[in-house]
Amino acid sequence: MNKQSYDIIGDIHGQADELISLITLLGYKDDGKSYTHPERKIIFLGDFIDRGSKQREVLDIVKAMIENGSALSVMGNHEFNAIAYFTKNSATGEYLRKHSSKNIKQHKAFLDVYETNDKEYACVINWFKTLPLWLELDGLRIVHACWDYKWINKILDISNGSTYLTDELLNKATIEGNWEFDAIETLLKGKEIPLKNGFSFKDKDGNERHNIRVRWWDQSASTYQSAFMGPESARTHIPDDEIEGDHLIEYTHSEPPVFLGHYWMEGEPKVLSKNIACLDFSIAKPGGKLVAYRWDGETELIDEKYVWVERN
Repeated sequence: MNKQSYDIIGDIHGQADELISLITLLGYKDDGKSYTHPERKIIFLGDFIDRGSKQREVLDIVKAMIENGSALSVMGNHEFNAIAYFTKNSATGEYLRKHSSKNIKQHKAFLDVYETNDKEYACVINWFKTLPLWLELDGLRIVHACWDYKWINKILDISNGSTYLTDELLNKATIEGNWEFDAIETLLKGKEIPLKNGFSFKDKDGNERHNIRVRWWDQSASTYQSAFMGPESARTHIPDDEIEGDHLIEYTHSEPPVFLGHYWMEGEPKVLSKNIACLDFSIAKPGGKLVAYRWDGETELIDEKYVWVERN
């Protein structure tokens, strides 16, 4: 029996026009209920919301496809953040994600659409909770930022094999110092290491960062600069000193392909290794791309299977 063929799509961030352009380019047609394909399905990598101007339009397209059986998805860190921003701690009454000026700014595009309607707001947050933290399918793996067995297995152990964000996991994952915090940070935001000697740099939003996300699978990356995982335009701001400590998570070439979003890549899409591909190519920025990979069961990924549309 042949494996199901999938088109895996990276972070969308409210860019509905580009989403329609991409899925149309991939051969999906609107049947009046959702976009469908006679032979293929889409897998979304999360991060549907924030930044772009068409939050509801993106969610309407994605939800309809999932409900119609023509798509799957995992949760992105922006969906997790939205859930935590909405949810109060049952003991203290405080929001799990602070309503700080920084967080309000990050969520503004989403809040402008949904926060004014309590029923609709609660409904979309509850839908976010139906998105698994990762997917392990026949021959491929899907996670927003990092496939780390250590945290995956710990979550499976406490949740009776569930891959979903329970209320207990949500509460514990918003408290720094808990292992649950580290688990969600790693799976949805990537493996981070601190820069040495208090060094810092400004991220894409102008926030000062003392840590960097790293190429967690890349055994050849021995300096902070070479190990940095993110937009190439930021790499020159990272020191080229030898890394102190361990930044690697074992993921061998014999393991199934894993697809990631999250990292704001730039340039022409290319695979990261024979079995790792990132599909986030900064669609939320002018000049960015909305990117898909057309997977047909192969164990070794190739650059030629990328398909993309440019930011309108």
